[in-house]
Amino acid sequence: MDRFPFPDDLIRAQQQWHDTYRALTVPRPRRAAELRRRLLLLSVRIHWHPFWSTPDGWRPAARVELRRLTAGDRRADAA
Repeated sequence: MDRFPFPDDLIRAQQQWHDTYRALTVPRPRRAAELRRRLLLLSVRIHWHPFWSTPDGWRPAARVELRRLTAGDRRADAA
């Protein structure tokens, strides 16, 4: 299994993305608009993180591994 040197702030942002996404999946979520805005903000923060400009970040498997690493009890390959 590949290991990538993910920065802590990128890991936290991806974990928060998963948490926010799960909060939106419940029926009739409270503060849905706020959660959608947060999900968009986190998506931008993750997508444009400087890590993706490094040699390790260029590898396509890095994004998959980040999602797998941070998905918790959810399967990252379904995302």
